[in-house]
Amino acid sequence: MRIKDTLNLGKTKFPMRGNLPNKEPERQAIWKENKLYEQRQKLNEGKPTFILHDGPPYANGNIHMGHALNKISKDIIVRSKSMSGFRAPYVPGWDTHGLPIEQELTKQGVDRKSMSMADYRELCRKYALSQVDKQREDFKRLGVSGDWDHPYITLQHEYEAEQIRVFGKMANEGYIYKGKKPVYWSPSSESTLAEAEIEYKDVKSPSIYVAFKVVDGKDLLDDDTSFIIWTTTPWTLPSNLAICANPKFDYVQVDADGKKYVIAEGMLDQVKETLEWQDVKILKTFKGSDLEYMTAKHPFYDRTSLLIVGNHVTLDEGTGLVHTAPGHGTDDFFVSQKYHLPVLSPIDGQGRYTDEAPGFEGMFYDDANKKVTDLLKEKGALLKLSFFTHSYPHDWRTKKPVIFRATTQWFASVDAFRDKILAAVESVTYKPYWGKTRLYNMIKDRGDWVISRQRAWGVPLPIFYAENGDAIITPETIKHVADLFEEFGSNVWFQREAKDLLPEGFTHPGSPNGAFTKENDIMDVWFDSGSSHQAVLKQRPELSFPADLYLEGSDQYRGWFNSSLITSVAVTGQAPYRQILSQGFTLDNKGRKMSKSLGNVIVPNDVIKQMGADIIRLWVASVDSNSDVAVSMDIFRQTSEAYRKIRNTMRFMLANTSDFDPKADHIAYEDLAAADRYLEVRLNQVIKTCLEAYDAYDFATVYKTITAFLTNDLSAFYLDFAKDVVYIEAEKSLKRRQMQQVMYDVAVALTKLLTPILPHTTEEIWGYLKEPEDFVQLSEMPEVQTFDNQDALLEEWTDFMTLRDEVLKALEEARNAKVIGKSLEAHVTIYPNEPTKALLDVISDNVKQLLIVSKLTIADSKADAPSDALSFEDAAIKVTHAPGEVCERCRMTKEDVGTDAKLPHICGRCASILHENFEDAVEAGFEEK
Repeated sequence: MRIKDTLNLGKTKFPMRGNLPNKEPERQAIWKENKLYEQRQKLNEGKPTFILHDGPPYANGNIHMGHALNKISKDIIVRSKSMSGFRAPYVPGWDTHGLPIEQELTKQGVDRKSMSMADYRELCRKYALSQVDKQREDFKRLGVSGDWDHPYITLQHEYEAEQIRVFGKMANEGYIYKGKKPVYWSPSSESTLAEAEIEYKDVKSPSIYVAFKVVDGKDLLDDDTSFIIWTTTPWTLPSNLAICANPKFDYVQVDADGKKYVIAEGMLDQVKETLEWQDVKILKTFKGSDLEYMTAKHPFYDRTSLLIVGNHVTLDEGTGLVHTAPGHGTDDFFVSQKYHLPVLSPIDGQGRYTDEAPGFEGMFYDDANKKVTDLLKEKGALLKLSFFTHSYPHDWRTKKPVIFRATTQWFASVDAFRDKILAAVESVTYKPYWGKTRLYNMIKDRGDWVISRQRAWGVPLPIFYAENGDAIITPETIKHVADLFEEFGSNVWFQREAKDLLPEGFTHPGSPNGAFTKENDIMDVWFDSGSSHQAVLKQRPELSFPADLYLEGSDQYRGWFNSSLITSVAVTGQAPYRQILSQGFTLDNKGRKMSKSLGNVIVPNDVIKQMGADIIRLWVASVDSNSDVAVSMDIFRQTSEAYRKIRNTMRFMLANTSDFDPKADHIAYEDLAAADRYLEVRLNQVIKTCLEAYDAYDFATVYKTITAFLTNDLSAFYLDFAKDVVYIEAEKSLKRRQMQQVMYDVAVALTKLLTPILPHTTEEIWGYLKEPEDFVQLSEMPEVQTFDNQDALLEEWTDFMTLRDEVLKALEEARNAKVIGKSLEAHVTIYPNEPTKALLDVISDNVKQLLIVSKLTIADSKADAPSDALSFEDAAIKVTHAPGEVCERCRMTKEDVGTDAKLPHICGRCASILHENFEDAVEAGFEEK
């Protein structure tokens, strides 16, 4: 036998390398085979419910890092709740209607006009479901646990039926109406857009000042005077019907270089500078209200523009006189209603002028800017043309500019119950806290919701029309259509005639001949997903309404959070969620959004193939996702290093507890040594902090707490000196079993705490522990224990750790001075002050062992310290080389090496262990190597 064979060197088959890309799919197959999700649900039956309602990602293309951040965050929450005494089912969902799928089919060569609407929609449905399948596999590969076999999908028959019922309830409350007003219109999509479908980009636009000559100045203004307006959309001038002033502002008639103009007095200096007037005299001053009902000549059409007043006019820019086109602006529309002006919008769905704009017929609106300015110049009405760059709304899908265009659309009135919605906003808890203000202001300021879309792929608006044009939305028709959709799906709307979609025998006074037509527009997709609280939460028996939590990106304050709130308050009177948790966006390490054109896109599957899903999951836990988060391959490599530290530390504890039976070898807390008790108390501090952090959805604190504990308390302290006990002492000795008890407790607790974050890895670790549950996912989170006098113990050990840091510094200086090499070559003398001496008396452990030195002397007083000792506030420390020889077994420098004739190179401590446990080997003599 060799001396080395007498050591208890830790042994484990738990591999140092995780090999996650290959091992994770194997582990997921085992989870599926054993139906772990279902087992966890059964285990939690009867417990309090926690429902995280999944905001449906759009079913188009592979997932990106934003998807990974979102879905993993949800999974961490659901897993932690499931292990913390809650029944927490997770039903994933998908949003499947909308323009992107139509665009994708066009790219694939599908000609929508060559087939029936029903056949085209069937192609859309099949494509959407193929994307659901693709994304489902991506999410499952991330280790996300849920009811993947029974997701909710917005194209499902039962979902569409519930959406129709939500619409019907809103109509019954009087919240649905048809009207003509300016809405966001996307010429590139040929459809209306909701506010949530708008993004802003910088564009270069013309800036023009235009003169409108006075026609009727109401005896206040001469006919040789002109009103000056300013606009950045020359293309809307063919639609001008009015000029708006603020009734409270002061306006002036001026003589500027021999010509008379009217502008707001507050803008005179700015306009004078911009138009480069030299000689300016104020002729008259009057209120904006005095201008009301004057008229001016349109600069290039043979018609007049009415002077009107409105409080939306400001002095922020321009002239204080606002060019007003009721068909192309929200403020313009509403102020013009008071004056019964027509809603002129001579632009078609493709953004081209109709014959209502003579001279511009067929021209694309943006191309008309130059023609308008040339025409103004020709008529002598253009006072100034320049260009500037500003933020302008764009279609978030096509990335092309949108316009305000008055069209006849279906609307959901927000104004009719805005106060109820705002009250519901107040009832919700938000993280981050500013989410409340953001959502409140969005509801407070938003106009009515345009819910109709001129597209093919979506849920039809369930509206019929009588022969006289009356719109028919009754409880009877809604119920019938919803029932049809539930049985056949919404495609039945396009497969049948209107009369075959109405209840049998249905009559209406507006249709004396019994003829009906149906609406061809579909619903805004935000109405689809915004109905999920009824279509999913209310319909799934395992779920409940309202949800405990909605978690999505911060853009959903104007999207899903918003549409869900409006529909929920409309039909139930309350918010669909108790809490909102929002996250930032994933950016590259330079703070840029990820895009293919920049070449900075990171695909989760690529990271998984290289490093494994647990690395992405650990990254999610490590970042503060309340704001935007950076992600790059370098960051993932750093995360991989952190993972390796976790894995190797856990491996060390598994190796050194492989012969420990937690039942047979159990040692009670009060029977542990002081350092062991300290570690148990520290462990329970970690448990408490982590459980509170999980409860607050603060994964970063869980990550930081556990990694700091592993690095500082375990690797750098406890496990460092533990080697000299668990390796050296006899296998079944009390000291060794005490330390094994601590290591085992730590390993079990940390494995459970890490399971929501690293389920693949912790499930692997669990197989090497001796716990009753077959899977760690079926265990419960560790409970926080408190111990007698633990506060005093923590205070003592905090002071000791300060002293230890000072000793380590003294050892480092001695090493640099070549006095010692390893710390086990050192003889440390501590010259303590009174509190430190008392502390060392209390710390009853072998302090020499805690400091990993071969000899320790504790002097009487700090005053006795020699001049070359390293001095600190609480002690002075002197390091010399320890006397004696190195023991070949424990590697300590001892003066009693060789005192046993049979063991000439072994110290007295090791000799005693060998005689007691390896007597035959001692008698036979040990091999040299």
